[in-house]
Amino acid sequence: MKLFTPLIALLCVAVVVLPATVSALPVAGLYSHEVSVSNQSEQERNRAFQESLAAVIVKVTGEPRWLENPSIQGAVANAQNYVEAIEYRSESVPVETDDQAAGNVDPVDPVDPVDLVGPVVPAPIPTFIEREYLNVSFAQGLVDQLLADAAIPVWDSNRPSVLIWMALQNDAGERSLLSPESDPGIIQLMRQFAVLRGVPIIFPVLDFEDRRALSADLIWSLDEAAIRAASERYAADSILAGRLLITASGDLVGLWQFIFQDQVEVFDSLDTELTSYVNDPLERVTSQLVSHFAVLPSRLGSESTRLRIEGVNSLAAYAELVGYLQELVLVDSVTVSTLNGEVLELNLSLQGSQDQLFEILSLDRNLTPLESASLEGSQVLHYRWVR
Repeated sequence: MKLFTPLIALLCVAVVVLPATVSALPVAGLYSHEVSVSNQSEQERNRAFQESLAAVIVKVTGEPRWLENPSIQGAVANAQNYVEAIEYRSESVPVETDDQAAGNVDPVDPVDPVDLVGPVVPAPIPTFIEREYLNVSFAQGLVDQLLADAAIPVWDSNRPSVLIWMALQNDAGERSLLSPESDPGIIQLMRQFAVLRGVPIIFPVLDFEDRRALSADLIWSLDEAAIRAASERYAADSILAGRLLITASGDLVGLWQFIFQDQVEVFDSLDTELTSYVNDPLERVTSQLVSHFAVLPSRLGSESTRLRIEGVNSLAAYAELVGYLQELVLVDSVTVSTLNGEVLELNLSLQGSQDQLFEILSLDRNLTPLESASLEGSQVLHYRWVR
């Protein structure tokens, strides 16, 4: 099995994107996690190791259910054996006073004397405390070997993007589009889910073009044709559209539509807690994407395939291409077969099947499939390198 280079960068997957964003998004930081710690003692450090390895297992596999696997539980209990690097950092964070927590004072805006009758009362001075964090990076090769030995599928870092449209309606019947300005709580919950599960979530920019193409009423009716048309500019791999009715009693009633490839699934949702209401549909679509793209390394010997790739016009392009392919979880080794001008043919030894490789490459932004890039009747997959 090839050696892997650990990914140290912080995970950044939930973003508001520009229309130029296309298709799948590479997810960084899958093998690292940051935990708040109370001190730098060995006991606290070991707790952080265990919590971080559990979080990494969820990100790498996309499924929290694997934490119940006996092999994973044993590894988490001895998480220090998988640690590659650690880094402490600290930052000052504001602490709410009792009055601020109760909403009696504004901790940010100063008091306007014009609005006061009587003496000016100065705004309270924010109180800050130092909070310490430990970032733990794990050896990718060891984690991948742990998952392979436990026969647990691994979700490659090149992951399908999910574009989210949402319409909200209050008990007065007023509808609006989900946006960071009007609904920061919902957006924040979705971003937290994206980070914890390694899901590339895209939010529409909601500019004039978006609002002209897709109104809150069209999303409310889950108009598939209109949703697909408005989503084309984002070139997302899947689309999650939903509607949320917040009743006078505080109930959350909704309906969701998930569009992935040629499949459309509609399901309802009912809850009283916003967190579970938001997480449930995201859990559902993530599990569906994981079942489609996660790879279980083969134990029956490697399968091989050949790639013909055009556009490799420099030594740097060659190095980038080979490096990219070697980082794919499915690829065990890469060897050069022929090089003719800007056309390169590579033999790939796989830990899975050619079908799985074809699915993973279909998400790629750097490899554009050419006409002959088909599994039907051909053992050669044909692409152009466009990085």
